[in-house]
Formats: sequence, C-alpha cells, structure tokens
Amino acid sequence: MDRRTFCAAAAALTLPATTHAATPAPRPAFRPQARTLERLARLGRDVPAFVKFYLPHFQPHTSVWGYEDGVVWTGILQLYDATGDKAFLTYVYDDMHTRVAADGALPLFKPMPYNIDMINAGRVLLPLHKATGEARFRKAMDVQFESLKTFPRTKTGNYWHKARYPWQVWLDGLYMGQPFQTQYARVTKNPALFTDTVNQIRTVEKILRHPGNGLYYHGWDESRAQRWADPKTGLSPNVWGRAMGWWVCALIDTYDLSDGFDAQGRADIARILRQTIEALLAVRSRDGLWYQVLDQGTRAGNYEEASASAMITYAILKAARLSIVDAPTRAAGMKSLSALINRFVTPTALNGICQVAGLGGTPYRDGSYDYYLSEKIVANDPKGVGALFMALAEALRV
Repeated sequence: MDRRTFCAAAAALTLPATTHAATPAPRPAFRPQARTLERLARLGRDVPAFVKFYLPHFQPHTSVWGYEDGVVWTGILQLYDATGDKAFLTYVYDDMHTRVAADGALPLFKPMPYNIDMINAGRVLLPLHKATGEARFRKAMDVQFESLKTFPRTKTGNYWHKARYPWQVWLDGLYMGQPFQTQYARVTKNPALFTDTVNQIRTVEKILRHPGNGLYYHGWDESRAQRWADPKTGLSPNVWGRAMGWWVCALIDTYDLSDGFDAQGRADIARILRQTIEALLAVRSRDGLWYQVLDQGTRAGNYEEASASAMITYAILKAARLSIVDAPTRAAGMKSLSALINRFVTPTALNGICQVAGLGGTPYRDGSYDYYLSEKIVANDPKGVGALFMALAEALRV
C-alpha cells in the first residue's frame, strides 16, 4: 500500500466525520427527493449515500461566522440551484435561525481583528434573500460589508490576509473576499466595487504567477518581513494545491456574479482563468487529480489531494458552462470528477483532505515542500466536502 492509499484509509478510520461543536444539537434526517438521489447516483455509486450521511452529521461553528461553514453552505445552495430540491435550501435556511437576526445582525460575525476568512460565509446571504424574500438576509449583507470599508490593504491595493498577517496576500483570500464583494457591488449597483475586485485580481496575476509554468505561489509578503518570503520577490516558495483551488474558484465565481459589469474587467478574469486552467491540466496526475504540491507530482511523498482536486474540477466544469473553456476541457473536468469520486468517496466519508495549511504563524509554517506534506490528511473536512458539493452541482447542470 503506497503512502497516498495509506493516508486516505487512515483518515477514514480515525476521523469519520468532522464536527465543530462538542455537544451539537441533533439534526433531523436529511431527505432529498428520490429524483435527486437518482441523479447523484449517476455521478458515482456512493455519492447519494455520502450526501445523506454527511449533512445530518455536519455541525457548523457555534461561536463564529466561519469560512469553512460558508464553503459547505455554498455547496449545498448550489446543489439546490442545480436540482430545485428544497431539502437543500431548507437545510441552510435552518442553520440561519441563530446566525442572521431579524434586523440583519450577524451575532457570530467577528469583524475585528481583521480577517478576510470571516467574509466568505456572507456569500450565502444573497441566494437566501432571493430564495426566501426575507429582508434580514439583504440587511445582513450591509453588516458583512461594513468591515471591508476599512479593511487594511497592501500598497498595491489588495486586502491583507489578516491583521496578524500584515502586508500579505494569500490566494485563499481572493476566494474569501472577492465573490462577496462582487455580490455586494451588484445589490448596491456600485460598479466601482467590481473595478476594485478586478484590480486586486490583476495584481495577483502580475505578482504571484510563475512566469514559466503559469501556476501561482501560495502567498506574497509585500514587506518581505516573513522568513517564508523570498527577499527579492516576497513570494512563498511553493505552489500549494488548495491555494490554487481557492484561486480558480474565486475567478469563476467572481466572473459569474459580475454579469453586466465592466466588459474588459470580466474579459480579463476569463482570460486569467482560462490560462490558469491550461496550466493546471498540465500538472494533473495520470488519473486526473491534483497534488498537494501541484508542480512536484513525481517527488517523493507528494500525494493526490481531494480538496484541491474538487475545487479545480468545479472551476473547470463551471468555466465550460459559461463558455470560458471548450468542450474537451469540460470532458477533462468530468474525468477528474469521476477520479475524485472513485478515489476518495465512500458512503460515509470524503477522504484524502489536507486539514489545514498556511504561512507563518505559531508554530511557524515556512511554506517548504516538507511543510506542506507534514500537515494532517483527514476525512470529511468542510473545505473538501463543500468543494465536492459544488463540483457535483456543476455536473448536474448538464
């Protein structure tokens, strides 16, 4: 048994379901329509069972408006949009009872200290407002956006990743902030916000893109103060799989949400995404998956990672639906989805997920190859499951 197979098997045995609450209130059984289960089964034998298992067991944070929960809720709402099955909508709506007050207050949202991760969950507010007509969800968008008005920025104009990571831009942060900002630009009819988003994306392309292979480094420290930062460029040393997943998800979702805004800005996002997908397809594994350290697939210890593979697959399939990439590229995405399901999905687990990775902090994360391989591999982590749900939803839209 090789290392990748062993780690996935160990994760399934030791961590059957990821939860955030020590004593969560039990959820009712999740009962999607028979038609929904039939459609999911066409994507993979164990997919319906996994969806039915995971949703009753998933417990969102009870103390924070968290980005991980936002990824899962976004995936569930996309399944609702793709199937019309109200069981998905009801699931997310029920989670909002204690999280979005009647006046739009977000009791679990912590705007300080500044943290771009805390913006992501706000993405569910607009689709919930559209689906229910309840004013609290629209009001909550104002609450969520308020912190972005004063959010610290680099000299280039990009949002810092966090107050405790000053002057730093991570690819993760583009997904955490820019789709919501684009939603807010739409509901407030403020095209300047979309212009700001496009400028932040263009800056990332200019600074973080590897000129040789077209992939993107995980992070950039404008101040060059971090030990992980190259003293000349400020760039981190490696290309992390899930960071690239966050990046392409940010691009495709921002593009989708920006219909009607500046045509050149949207064209630039489409171009950047198309070129990035081409670069990603060049470093796929033989089976059509993506590695923990993307561009070093043959190096000892590297492994195919589930969350990065799910995110990239989602972006490819959605880009094809929106005519950014062609039909053969979509076929490649469907092959990757099949590989993802066959390799990692069981009736009770999505295996093979890197639990967490970052740069700096305590203990210090130096962004080295060995560092990325040292992080735990787990099952049912929300970042992987939410991305899987998003990919499934795109596959169902055909």
